[in-house]
Amino acid sequence: MIKRTIYIGNRSKLKLENAQLLIELDIKGEEPHDTKSVPIEDIGILLVDSPQVSMSSALLNYLMTCNVVVITCDERHLPHGCMLPYSGNTLLTERYRMQIEASEPLKKQLWQQVVSAKIRNQAAVLSNIGIESTQLRLWSNDVASGDTRNVEGAAAAWYFDKIFTGYIVQFKRAREGDAPNNVLNYTYSIIRAIVARSIVGAGLLPALGIHHRNKYNPFCLADDLMEPFRPYADALVLELIRSAEDISSLSTAVKRKLLTVAQMDVQIAGQTSPMFNAAQRLVDSYVNCLKGAKRKLDLPQML
Repeated sequence: MIKRTIYIGNRSKLKLENAQLLIELDIKGEEPHDTKSVPIEDIGILLVDSPQVSMSSALLNYLMTCNVVVITCDERHLPHGCMLPYSGNTLLTERYRMQIEASEPLKKQLWQQVVSAKIRNQAAVLSNIGIESTQLRLWSNDVASGDTRNVEGAAAAWYFDKIFTGYIVQFKRAREGDAPNNVLNYTYSIIRAIVARSIVGAGLLPALGIHHRNKYNPFCLADDLMEPFRPYADALVLELIRSAEDISSLSTAVKRKLLTVAQMDVQIAGQTSPMFNAAQRLVDSYVNCLKGAKRKLDLPQML
């Protein structure tokens, strides 16, 4: 089932009514101007992008029960908070134990697979716009266990030097850098939430990563497993730029387009699925690797 991404950017009141998200638009404090409802079981992400949105505690509780990710945005309209269920699976202690006891060689091998898949997808993005990507394909086959030579970093620098050629002069990827860094950050945040949702739903701790180990980061595992999905965000942003869309600011039209990343078709394990489903498939394969039932992750492949 394809989960929906619901964006709330206007003053409104959100309530729970008969297992539905009830949205009451509140214009300047007057009586509700418009009312809409959405079945909560259809929602994957609820993105709240206004300080003038109120939610009932009953709604929040039911959203967590249905494993809906609630994302809040800051004054720049960038995602900065993510609420996930505390318990998304009945096998929590078993899954936590598997994560904690996972051997270093296993984690290094899995990170090798993740990095190789990410670089292959970066190569596909460039190939699809007619840019030679042989170097990236060579690097994707040259990633060592644990990526000890940091091939990922070299590939990223080479890739971002090429991807916006003809549109952006001397682009440099940086979190606080000039556009299109803003739209890249926004789209990556959505993907991070999608992967984190699947991780919690599988009964795993998102803080226990296979490569990322920042003690201040509660989503290390999400940051690990989202890596091969990043090129899908890059392709979406590139599509916006090539269509001459103004991306200097995160307008409503731009955000509406970026939110479609959750429904992008992803090739994984020989099947085509929306990113929501593909993320769950990847996380499930990670659980099987922890169990010893598999040795390879099911990773997204951009065609």
